[in-house]
Amino acid sequence: MFHWFLPTSGDGHGVGDGARTGVVSRRHRPATLAYLAQIAQAAEQLGFAGVLTPTGTWCEEAWLVSCALAQRTARLRFIVAFRPGMLTPTFAAQMASTFQRLSAGRLAINVVSGGEDEEQHRFGDWLAHDERYERSDEFLEIVSGALGPEPFSLEGAHYHVVGATVTGAPARPPSVYFGGASAAAERVAARHADVYLCWGEPPDILAERVERVRLLAGAAGRELRFGVRLHVITRETSREAWQTAERLLDEMDPAAVARAQARLAASSSVGQQRMLALHGGRRDALEVAPNLWAGIGLVRGGAGTALVGSHSEVAERLEEYRRVGFEEFILSGYPHLEEAYAFGEGVMPLFPDPAVAT
Repeated sequence: MFHWFLPTSGDGHGVGDGARTGVVSRRHRPATLAYLAQIAQAAEQLGFAGVLTPTGTWCEEAWLVSCALAQRTARLRFIVAFRPGMLTPTFAAQMASTFQRLSAGRLAINVVSGGEDEEQHRFGDWLAHDERYERSDEFLEIVSGALGPEPFSLEGAHYHVVGATVTGAPARPPSVYFGGASAAAERVAARHADVYLCWGEPPDILAERVERVRLLAGAAGRELRFGVRLHVITRETSREAWQTAERLLDEMDPAAVARAQARLAASSSVGQQRMLALHGGRRDALEVAPNLWAGIGLVRGGAGTALVGSHSEVAERLEEYRRVGFEEFILSGYPHLEEAYAFGEGVMPLFPDPAVAT
């Protein structure tokens, strides 16, 4: 199942172009409703199952953007990212119930336990890394209970609710997407996630984590699916794709790379440290596995790798991820509109029923 990404902090032809870095080139595309609608409608027309609407200081608010775009699409699902520390679980359940009902069942939620400490503090959240995952555990238990058939109560370390419920709970609750590379994150995913998300490390490295989380979920009496977050640069020929990657690299300002690497090196995120370890800040050894390029991570936090190659090469690499257990792919590219077409017209036809989970 393939999903695309909505660049709600802006888009452009370069990786470091946008609100987060403060670099706004003449080719920058602001995240207007009209432009985001173009991307969403293209994703729907191309056959993507859904789009991820991200969260963060530099993004437009994910719930509001998704609600607006749901009115401009007919089939597309919206994977809405948000952080538990920013709203109460019962209110989140109410929002999810309303969105699910008004969109005819097109909501999924991506629960993001936290960002960098500096950003969490900006929103008044002072919990430490593992405490944030403990809060997510309680948060998701309450959301699930509030969306259930009977009022739900819980007295925990972070929340105390009595009779949590929503009016007109949806017959099908939204799927829960959940990521995190730490042991604390894996435990929460095993208990609550429908889809456990990873950033794009080489498949052989991720295989161990897939198996570990699968066993944790099994011990909890559950089964879950696995998804991976990747960028893509796909062209008719491998040479064209790698030329595009080299252009992106050449256009990265060395000073911007240095600033980004210093900021990311201080991150408390286990997943972010794993992304950094793939390239170590070096520009000369960025193909970290066949067709897997870590150049994005020189200036961008979070998912920092891209599949680069011809359409058939990219399809082969995706098959490798599928063989180790990944069924869902959340993809993006620069610019997001053009890369959606490149992937949708060049790679997706190589897969039977690409919008249907296996």
